[in-house]
Parts: sequence; C-alpha cells; structure tokens
Amino acid sequence: MAFDIEMIKQVYANMPARIEAARKMLGRPLTLAEKILYSHLEGALPAAAYVRGNSYVDFNPDRVAMQDATAQMALLQFMQAGRPKVAVPSTAHCDHLITAKSGAKSDLEAANSESKEVYDFLASVSNKYGIGFWKPGAGIIHQVVLENYAFPGGMMIGTDSHTVNAGGLGMIAIGVGGADACDVMAGLPWELKMPKLIGIKLTGKLSGWASAKDVILKVAGILTVKGGTDKVIEYFGEGAVSLSCTGKGTICNMGAEVGATTSTFGYDESMSRYLKATGRADVAALADGIKQHLTGDSEVYAEPKKYFDEVIELNLSELEPHVNGPFTPDLATPISKLKEAAIKNGWPLKVEAGLIGSCTNSSYEDIARAVSLAKQVSAKNLKSKAQFMINPGSQQIRFTIERDGFLKVFNEVGATVFTNACGPCIGMWDRAGSEKQEKNTIIHSFNRNFAKRADGNPNTHAFVASPEIVTAIAIAGDLGFNPITDTLTNEKGEQVKLDPPSGDELPVKGFAVDDAGYQAPAVDGSKVQVLVDSASKRLQLLDPFSAWEGADFKGLKLLIKAKGKCTTDHISMAGPWLKFRGHLDNISNNMLIGAVNAFNDKTDSVKNQLTGVYEGVPVVQRQYKAKNIGSIVVGDENYGEGSSREHAAMEPRHLGVRVVLVKSFARIHETNLKKQGMLALTFASAADYDKIKEDDAIDVTGLTSFAPGVQLNVTLNHKDGSKEEFKVNHSYNAQQIEWFKAGGALNIIRANVKA
Repeated sequence: MAFDIEMIKQVYANMPARIEAARKMLGRPLTLAEKILYSHLEGALPAAAYVRGNSYVDFNPDRVAMQDATAQMALLQFMQAGRPKVAVPSTAHCDHLITAKSGAKSDLEAANSESKEVYDFLASVSNKYGIGFWKPGAGIIHQVVLENYAFPGGMMIGTDSHTVNAGGLGMIAIGVGGADACDVMAGLPWELKMPKLIGIKLTGKLSGWASAKDVILKVAGILTVKGGTDKVIEYFGEGAVSLSCTGKGTICNMGAEVGATTSTFGYDESMSRYLKATGRADVAALADGIKQHLTGDSEVYAEPKKYFDEVIELNLSELEPHVNGPFTPDLATPISKLKEAAIKNGWPLKVEAGLIGSCTNSSYEDIARAVSLAKQVSAKNLKSKAQFMINPGSQQIRFTIERDGFLKVFNEVGATVFTNACGPCIGMWDRAGSEKQEKNTIIHSFNRNFAKRADGNPNTHAFVASPEIVTAIAIAGDLGFNPITDTLTNEKGEQVKLDPPSGDELPVKGFAVDDAGYQAPAVDGSKVQVLVDSASKRLQLLDPFSAWEGADFKGLKLLIKAKGKCTTDHISMAGPWLKFRGHLDNISNNMLIGAVNAFNDKTDSVKNQLTGVYEGVPVVQRQYKAKNIGSIVVGDENYGEGSSREHAAMEPRHLGVRVVLVKSFARIHETNLKKQGMLALTFASAADYDKIKEDDAIDVTGLTSFAPGVQLNVTLNHKDGSKEEFKVNHSYNAQQIEWFKAGGALNIIRANVKA
C-alpha cells in the first residue's frame, strides 16, 4: 500500500466538486494545471478568476519534501514555529552531502562518518516532528518521491528546485525555500503568484536515438533560462501519451532550467503502469476512478491557443537528439551540428568524462538504454575512451539493475558506480586534477552545467545530453561524434557503428530492494530530544531576525554590483560549502564569492568603502555589520537563477545586507528574499543599473508608506558629491510587506502559533 493513502483518498474525494465549481466560476473548460491549482485553494473560490501572472493566491499543498542540505535550515526554522508535529505529510532525504570520489561503498562510509552529526540531527528532528526520514544511500529525493509519494492531481512543495520532477506523475510540484516549507508544515497556507500557462503539444513518437531528455533540451533552447518564469508548462497530445512516466519526469525535472514554476502531464496509462510497478496499485485504482479530472478538458487540447498564454508544438517523430551547453543549460545544439559548433567556439573536442544518472535521468529505462550501448563495447571490440560514472537514483533502482546484470556490464567497460545520491550533479565530485583548472570537456545527463558546478573548475566545459548520447560520446571520447551517422575504429582497426539504444520501460521481473533506507517517525515524538551542540561547526540554532526599524534606508554602502549571470551557486556555492548548510554564520563566509564584480571583473574582490582596500565579499560585509552599516547588492538579469537554496537569501540577511536591487529575479530567489525580511527591488529602467558607481552611498526611500504597486525611490550619493535619483519597482503584496516589517515570515508564524 502507498504512503499516506488516506490523504490521497481525501484529495480525490474533494477534487470533482471543486473542479466543477471552478469550471462554473470561470465559465469555460479547464487545463490540468488549473484543475489542480483551483482544487487546492485555501478557502472558498474567488468571485472571479485570478489574474495569471498577477494575483497572489493561497494554496494548501498535500505534502512537503526536503533534501538534507536544505532540510537543515528548513527544520531549524520549523523548530522555532512552536508546533509539536508537522501538519501535512513531510519527508527528509539524505542525498546531497555524499561526495563522489572512489565508489559507492567507500564514499557512503566516508559521508556517514563526516556528516554523522548532521544525519543524527535530521533523523532525530524528523523522529520528533512526524517526518519520514530517508537515510544516506536511500536515493535522490526526486527519484524517491516519484517512486513512493507522487500521485496524479496532487500538489506538493519541496525545498529543492527540481521538486518539479513529480510532474511526471501528474502533480503540481513546486520548488521553494525552507521558509515556505516551514509555513506548510506549520499548517499555514502557502502563497504563490497565479502562474501563466504554457501549453506544449507533443505529436508523433520518439524513435532511434531520440529520448524524452531531448524534448526538454529542445524546449530549453526555445524558452531560454527565464522563458518559463512564473509559468506552468503543461504537456499534452499523442506524443505526451506515448512517453513513459519516468520520461515525463525527466522533462518536468529540467523545466526548472527554463525558470518554470513547474511542469506537468495528464494522467495516462504510463502513469498507471508506473504506479502499479512501484507498489501503488491502490493509488492507480483511485486515479482511474476520477481520471477525467486528472487531465485537461478535451476542449482545451483541441483549441489550446484559447486557453494557454503560449503554445509550442513539437513533433517527436522529427526530434533530433540535442546537446546543451557549455556553461548554461539553454544553449541547445542538435547533435548533427555539434561538431561544427564546437570547432567554431573552441570547445575542447576530447571528452574526459561521461556521467549518467542524477535525479534527472536515473530511471530503470534510462539505465537500460545506456547499458544496451555499453554492451556493444565488448561485442564490437571497442574500448571506451572517456571515464564513465553512474549515479543510480535510488536503492530500489540500484538493487534492481544489479539483479538484472546491468552493473556487471558497466563494470566491464570500466565504469565507476557512485552512491545513490546527487554527487557530481550538485558539485559533490572530488575529481582528480580539477584543482589544476585545465580547460576540458565533460558530458552528463544532469540538469545544470553552470561554470564550476560539477567539479569546481571554471574551465570545465560541461554539456547536457540524454544518458544514451552521453554513453555513446563517452565511448567515442569525442564531442564531435554523432552516433546516428558516424563510425568508430575498433581494436581490430575495423569501422563499426553503434546500434540505436533500446531498453525496457519497467523491469520485466518487477522492482526489488532489500532495504530501501526508510525510517518511520515516532508515533509520539514529545519525548524525543533534538540535540545541537553549541560548539558545533555544522549546526547552529537560529535566532530570529530583527524587525524593520520603521524608517527609510539611508547611506547604504554598495557591497557589490554583480555583472552577468549570478545564480544561487554564485551567491551561495555548494560543493565543499554544503557541510555548513545547517550553520548560518559559517556558511555566510561563502556569500557572493562567485559573483563577478562589475568594476573589476573579479570574483570575491570588492572595494571596502571604509578602508579603500579590495577584499572578499563576506569579509567586507562583516566589517559593515560590525559597525551597524547597512549595505545593498546590485545585480543583473534573472538574478538568483538555479537552485532553490534559501541560504542565498539568508546569508545576506544574516550579514546585514538590507536591499537587493536587480534588473530581474528568478522566482524562487525573489520569494526567499521576501520570506527572510529582505527588500527585493527591480530597476524600473534597466539602464539605471549603469548609473551605480563603486563608491556610492545609496538611499532607498518611500518605505514609510510601503504599499503594493507603489514604486520606491533610490538616490545615488556619488563620491564626488553629485546625486542621481530614479524609481524602482517591487512585487510585494500586503502580506509580504508585513513579512518585511516583521523581519521575516517566520516571526509572524511564531507569533500566530503562540497566539
């Protein structure tokens, strides 16, 4: 039986009437996204439709999921909320803190030793507050959620941007910061701007070398990294129905790379098959009973342009495999053009490493198709030219592929199988030689490929492709190799061609696992003690942030004017810094050290306005904080793109930054800043970015009459005594303004629970 089956029964019992009421209120057919959103509203339906892209709406998600790196801060915040138990089903998953170095066994042993303190904390706090706990090695959060918790028509939030993976099982699943998770776990509604809708009609059927991954790689090239911001992508059509459930998950997973709030598919036979294969026939039966409510209305799909804000159509029968990158996941190149593009741009053609797995592509089908290529290495007298590494998505996947002989094949081609964890995908790769910072190329089936992300080397050119293409290119060791048309020279000097990949969607013998790695929480956690050592370097209990003083901000020092792409990786790096995710003061030493200073094109080098000396960003900010001097961070377009990590918002807050002013924000990061009581502003005119000088003292006024839709004023006090003024925008609603005034949303939660 599935986890939380009674909750799922209740959701399905309520859905039909709520959907019908929404359809009547709107006076038209509904998309799937609208059905799920309107059926999860907090309170009664509005008198009229919410305005997409404008109205802030309160929702009641069905569940919460957290990974270990973000769960620490989320649960440290929840401990302040004053509740004895979480209000909705919640889980914590230990997948981020495991370094990929030698192989699964030794790497897991090292993590259990190095991070024992954190794992013990997460296990005990989960035990106390009624949270399901998945141990280190159990698997990657999104794969484990898909296998155990996701259900069609449900709504969930998770403290990781790739929570959207659960859209592969027909959910509205959204990545959030820990403060949002804290709201929902505390029993409060969760606020989201009503998203706009992109409809993607898929026709035809995949064949040959094309895979589900190529759908989202193509879409990323169309929409770019910000084209999905504040939007839900809904896939439909005969092509959508033809895809496997885990293939749908792959597509939804990488929707985070176009900035989408989430992506989803309507319930169909592939989802039913997957639910049954993963031991949830009871959920499939319930879904079958209301299946007309678990997909968009037929009228919507017949005339999509009437119901979606934007429509894209892709013919899967004509889709060519794509390879995206380097340095950004939206630079999409068809494989037939890749060699030409690499030569033109100076990308190293020699491929040093190929990596498959991660939360994006670690299904049984993914591994099966990759192993069909690995088998050809010995069968065709080939030798794999690049290093090859695999991250299985869960212990269930690993156990099953070992039983079915897949791991034996990978071992024969010299592959390294890492722990069932994130590893290189999120920068937890102890790659030999990366410290030399040599220019090189790797290719992987992950979702992101920002500079330094995988191995810390800014000169590693990382490319994103399907597991099949990654495997083929790793065998060839050549980025310019096109397996559809090209041949390889084998050990006998013969020219041989790789056969197209093949593999079962689901294991013929069914899934199997010895120990999935799950710990159920105590029925009564009241006597469970959560211990945090005051001398710990890994964990630190939180003190509430102070409330707004009630005055305008005057004389803010410019801390940094960030130039170009500034993701949450630039603001709060992962890799070796992950170990401090539960200690706000220690991890704040990485604040903005990856951001490029617009005045000198250097990272972690900003002018200290107190001394005139160039020092590290957190070093300077700590000096400002010591003297109680507020500061401001200025940024470029899509500031805060990438991971959901709220540390990128909490660190500036903790160190005394008062304002973040940018050309535009990524959705999750803007919300995280608001939740922590920060002032998140955007230039009314992007050209005003250029007016800001290195030695400026900056005033932000209008705060005493801070109101929704009313611009604030910025005054630049230049060092030469001159001034410049301009207007700035904000997207705060009345409730978010209260967060700002209170010093953060958590202060309001705490007050409400105590009341």
